[in-house]
Amino acid sequence: MKYIKNIIERYKHIRSIKQLQQVPKGMYAFVGFGNHSTSNLYPVLGYLHVPLKYICCKSKDKAQLINTAYPHVRATISLQEILDDEEVKGIFVAVTPQEHFHIASEVLKSGKAIFIEKPPCQSLDELMQLINISIETKTPSVVGLQKRHAPVIQILKKELAKNKKPVTYNLKYLTGAYPEGEAMMDLYIHPLDYVTYLFGKAEVKCVENIEDHTLMLLLKHNNATGVLELSTAYSWTEAKEYLTINTQHGIYQMEQMDSLTFQSKQRVFMGVPMEKINTQKMVTIDLLGRNNFVPTIKNNPIYTQGYFDTIKNFVDMVECGKASQVQSFANFVETYSLLESIRSLVKQL
Repeated sequence: MKYIKNIIERYKHIRSIKQLQQVPKGMYAFVGFGNHSTSNLYPVLGYLHVPLKYICCKSKDKAQLINTAYPHVRATISLQEILDDEEVKGIFVAVTPQEHFHIASEVLKSGKAIFIEKPPCQSLDELMQLINISIETKTPSVVGLQKRHAPVIQILKKELAKNKKPVTYNLKYLTGAYPEGEAMMDLYIHPLDYVTYLFGKAEVKCVENIEDHTLMLLLKHNNATGVLELSTAYSWTEAKEYLTINTQHGIYQMEQMDSLTFQSKQRVFMGVPMEKINTQKMVTIDLLGRNNFVPTIKNNPIYTQGYFDTIKNFVDMVECGKASQVQSFANFVETYSLLESIRSLVKQL
């Protein structure tokens, strides 16, 4: 027993030492100090020991409070002060969506790596401008459409590549009223982005706008057709996100980014479902499930929603010089093309 206890203690020691050694060497800045940032982004920075040199906000009053709350960080109301500081290698941006394009442009021109919350801009034209600037300045970028890095989406991406050709999918993204912004760019961009990421370029075959609070969509991809209900007519307390994918071999069920199951299909012979002739037990495989009992980082919603890996990817990119292959500006052209198509069709209704 003493031998086993020593092994356990040794393992815990090595694990804690490894975490302490993973400290970024560069300096960073954060532009924005809203509720989303403090709830979902700053905790990850703390866990990863990301050294913040600046926090930029709009008002002097808030800057003074930030200096008190974060004594080791310099609060400023000047973005230019941060851009002029050669010690800062990467900048996080999470302000109001309407300001993102201008700030992103300035950061890219400065040559500093940028992590920018969604939406990075308001149109496909603005996205193309950001892509061109990033190419000209060779500046790394990560867009905070973090659900691409959610474990459930990464698992689905790998599963669908295993010759399990998608046939159809059904997605429901249901929240409460959203009077403070544009639901299309602030909320619906998430599911529209990850279905594009999973299934490829999408063509809008049909769209129905119900009382300006619900969009019913029929999307056609190369190997799949999807029906989507995107709505702010439900509830924030009981907000729901479901995705069902029907493939040739079985059915995937995703719920709330926290769970994923796969249920294999029984054989069909000459159009006849064999399960009606010889009933067999259905087998369901749990591909992902969040353990609410054990409060480790991987069981935290910040991790399952993709915030952790998205931010870590950005920091690793800055520290190691590896360009992001999943969330750079150039990887969201198809998402923005889809958004533009939907907007155009809605205006015609």
